[in-house]
Amino acid sequence: MLDALQFSLNKIALLGFIIYMGTAALLFSLYQFIYTRLTPHKEFRLIRENNVAAAVGLGGALVGYAIPAGNIISYSANLLDFVVWALIAAVVQLLAFFITHQVIRDLPGRIQRGEMTAAIYTAAVAISVGLLNAACMTPSNG
Repeated sequence: MLDALQFSLNKIALLGFIIYMGTAALLFSLYQFIYTRLTPHKEFRLIRENNVAAAVGLGGALVGYAIPAGNIISYSANLLDFVVWALIAAVVQLLAFFITHQVIRDLPGRIQRGEMTAAIYTAAVAISVGLLNAACMTPSNG
């Protein structure tokens, strides 16, 4: 069993984990930073004020991004491949928010007022697009 553990945790594997996890954390933070700057409402201020709708909306956006990012890590050929496709995933997720913003009238105002229906729909769209985004970034067998 010790041999199997040493094989699994060899220096190269551990270094790969650290590099990919660090890059993923950086890209995730960058996505969150950009998302919260591009949305008309101030999510972190609203969350500090105990606005559940803001937390649900932002949480859905983050999960929606993490789904394709995680999938990309699984299938990327190298670190650059991961970064490029993770940035593409971020653009797709941001476009999904802007389209949702057009569909739901006064979305920022509704989230600021704590309207859960708007937040749940926004989160559901982000997660759904994230799942589709991830599926489209999976290499085909053909």
